[in-house]
Amino acid sequence: MTSTVSPLAGKPLDPSLLVDVAKLTQAYFDRPDPAEAAQRVAFGTSGHRGSSFLLSFNEAHILAIAQAICLYRQQNGIDGPLFLGIDTHALSRPAFESAVEVFAANGVVSMVDENLRFTPTPVISHAIIVHNRGRSTGLADGVVISPSHNPPADGGFKYNPPHGGPADTDATGWIERKANELMADGLAGIARMPYAKALASEFVRRHGYLAAYVEDLADVVDMDKIRSSGVSIGIDPLGGAGLDYYAPIIERYRLNATVVDTTLDPTFAFMPADWDGKIRMDCSSPYAMASLIGMKDRFDVAFANDTDADRHGIVTRSGGLMNPNHYLATSIAYLFTHRPGWRSDAAIGKTIVSSAMIDRVAAKLGRRLVEVPVGFKWFVDGLSDGSFGFGGEESAGASFLRQDGTSWTTDKDGLILGLLAAEITAVTGSDPGERYLALTKELGEPLYARVDAPASREQKAVLKTLSRQEIKTETLAGEPITAVLNEAPGNGAAIGGVKVVTGDGWFCARPSGTEEVYKIYAESFRDDAHLRRIQEEAQAIINAAFAAA
Repeated sequence: MTSTVSPLAGKPLDPSLLVDVAKLTQAYFDRPDPAEAAQRVAFGTSGHRGSSFLLSFNEAHILAIAQAICLYRQQNGIDGPLFLGIDTHALSRPAFESAVEVFAANGVVSMVDENLRFTPTPVISHAIIVHNRGRSTGLADGVVISPSHNPPADGGFKYNPPHGGPADTDATGWIERKANELMADGLAGIARMPYAKALASEFVRRHGYLAAYVEDLADVVDMDKIRSSGVSIGIDPLGGAGLDYYAPIIERYRLNATVVDTTLDPTFAFMPADWDGKIRMDCSSPYAMASLIGMKDRFDVAFANDTDADRHGIVTRSGGLMNPNHYLATSIAYLFTHRPGWRSDAAIGKTIVSSAMIDRVAAKLGRRLVEVPVGFKWFVDGLSDGSFGFGGEESAGASFLRQDGTSWTTDKDGLILGLLAAEITAVTGSDPGERYLALTKELGEPLYARVDAPASREQKAVLKTLSRQEIKTETLAGEPITAVLNEAPGNGAAIGGVKVVTGDGWFCARPSGTEEVYKIYAESFRDDAHLRRIQEEAQAIINAAFAAA
């Protein structure tokens, strides 16, 4: 593959390579040009993301998006509070202040952390669901200001409607269009109240997010079993929004757990560089997770989260960092045999680029499998009404029901997936890596990998609409191509890329919604050599399509 691993990968960066936070926050107030496509509001699978240095995440964007959300709420009769959370990226704080100014001026009540600290994505989802349970009026929604695991110079802004999960494309498309109209009009029509005045007004209320979430955890994870087992747990928040949560969790449930790093630093200088030499708080990356992997023998099980704590990375003594697909399969196999309160027909949700090992686990369990496009929004309805026991993405994001079969979150929750690893270890006496190994002995061992390769905005647009006619080959890794998919089997929705299938393997190529790369997911049911050949030919197929375009 051409995505060469940087010599900096897995190592701390020289201070000269770190983001200049002062310049970054100063650039937040620079004015983007809405006539330039790259400087407009653009909602991907996880909201609007960008960097102030690139004029793609600036005050104008946030003012316009916040006003558009206010108008969207009015149009859709959403008149309850708005739960507002932020992560630890440097741009999150100024974006928070901008959003509060607009929400308050529009009479929208923002529920902010009682100490004006950080609030993970799943905590916002949990708060929305708890507030809206049993209500038909006064419904709440939410905003999380976070670019997830993206580099320190990035910012992100995502909207969760009253169902508590990621907004669908109808909602994000409307908000995006309205925000860009407001930017094109020079921000005319945006109501705004000075931040200090807004903070003191009736439209900003302090909320005890932490206590409410921590107290509820025993309803979704068997905290008693974890405590009584004495299983030793290592936890690394990777400098993110989970920082404030784990000490209270450990204290409340008297866990034998250690938070291995409590550093809060917007440059994220403590993070080892990712594969490309950039800092990225990707808890599924062996390079970004090098520090915690090095501690694997200190604990029975360890885990980390990204900066908004919606993703998880599991490190086991038996095998180090788990491939996200391996942990998804292990979690599903465990949960559906240890949650008697769930509906007998509760399904398993997976994305189209997740491992076929999940298909085999579902068949073994006798559970319905629903395969959907990438994006957690496709799991929202099922996790809301209990028809999905579990929904998970190959990118290390998942959530599952409370033990009684009711909704916990409808957005990804990295905290409970990490704690579930401790529950699995406590209850079974084996860590999740050992549990997965047992599954492979019974169901076979598919070989799976994902690599990223550079792609421009224009190339990503080509890939998003690639069709069978544009793929100029009939074979993949020596086998006839049996299917070329642009839609997910579970719901018929577009996958935003292409999946090519043969008898013993497959690949799926999709543009990143957050960075200038595309992702190639591949799996082989033969061996490593076959997997590498699939990856190489997949990139050749995509490059040929780029060249033809």
